[in-house]
Amino acid sequence: MSDLVTKLLARAAAARAPLAIAETGAKNAALDNLASSLRAARPALLRANQDDVASAHQAGLSAALLDRLSLDANRIEQLATAVEAVRALPDPVGEVADGWRRPNGLEISRVRIPLGVILVVYEARPNVTTDAAALCLKSGNAVILRGGSEAQRTNGLLAELLSAALASAGLPPAAAQLVPDPDRALLSELLGAQGQIDLCICRGGRGLLQFAAAHARVPVVPHAEGVVHVFVDAGSNVPQATRILVNAKAQRPGVCNAAECLLVHREIAQALLPEAGGALAAAGVELRADPTALALLRRARVPAIPAQEADFGREFLDKILAVRVVPDLGAALEHIARYGSGHTEAILTPSLDSARRFEREVLASVVVVNASTRFNDGGELGLGAEIGISTGRLHAYGPMGLRELCSQKFVVRGQGQVRS
Repeated sequence: MSDLVTKLLARAAAARAPLAIAETGAKNAALDNLASSLRAARPALLRANQDDVASAHQAGLSAALLDRLSLDANRIEQLATAVEAVRALPDPVGEVADGWRRPNGLEISRVRIPLGVILVVYEARPNVTTDAAALCLKSGNAVILRGGSEAQRTNGLLAELLSAALASAGLPPAAAQLVPDPDRALLSELLGAQGQIDLCICRGGRGLLQFAAAHARVPVVPHAEGVVHVFVDAGSNVPQATRILVNAKAQRPGVCNAAECLLVHREIAQALLPEAGGALAAAGVELRADPTALALLRRARVPAIPAQEADFGREFLDKILAVRVVPDLGAALEHIARYGSGHTEAILTPSLDSARRFEREVLASVVVVNASTRFNDGGELGLGAEIGISTGRLHAYGPMGLRELCSQKFVVRGQGQVRS
């Protein structure tokens, strides 16, 4: 094992125990200090980020990745407010999840405890650095942050702010460490650190997830790609559906909860597609439509091109939307089961029966009824921030907040009982 990884693991191990028993006040003070320092360091963060973006642009990164990488004054303020949102949440450590009394008088309770040392692997998103660190700190976990090479300058400065905030509150600065070298050989070593890494949370594209799956000897929670569908049912309100679709696709197309495929019930297709298609096209969205949808869009003079089979089941992370007309809800469910990634799926419908069937049959971390897919987000769901959106169903499913970063232990209280 390399000297760098050995040192990272040793520092995390040393920070783990004191952080696990840290008082809520100390953790909150560190988060207050971090939020303040993010605002104070805005000029320096903008300079570092501009250098990262310039290098990434020269390297030919896609527009979606450049958007994820970029910071501006508003996004830096969002970093700080996300930290403050985590600070405002109840401390989960020591929380009694449930409890009961046995006939022999034993008092049984299940209590939340930190997981230990968490490795977070991600690409091109500086906000993950502060979100993940804040959540791990509040939940009593030491964290090793391995961001992508494209954000090294920005993440390096954020890591300095994190260490200073921890130290100012009397907590171990090594409770949040950044891997300073993006070499995948080092990542492979971390993924193989059984007994030293308690959980890896992996956020990124298919290549990164495949690398983690191939090399991991520690538990991994994947944050897989978002092949996100919106199904518009018969009888839906066309203006409302149009507003939701534009938000779901065009507000920020480079994120995992953006819609990638529109499914339309054939009974509403003639009314919906001209209006919704026109609004999407006006927002700069390229529509890739199946033959039925293509004919309706072209008749309404809405720009569209023929869809290829490869367009269904694809995460575009761009202003591109696949469109298909389906005969009924059952066909929409079959399409989602075949092409979906288990991330986010939405139905727009006036029918309670259709909504309940969709909720029951769709397998996704978040199922949305009559709202935008963009709400699959820890902050929007009241978790403060999220460390990732788990698309695996073991341990956690969906946005992972404070409680998802905890395990539970049993506490048994007696008055001298012995087992017969």
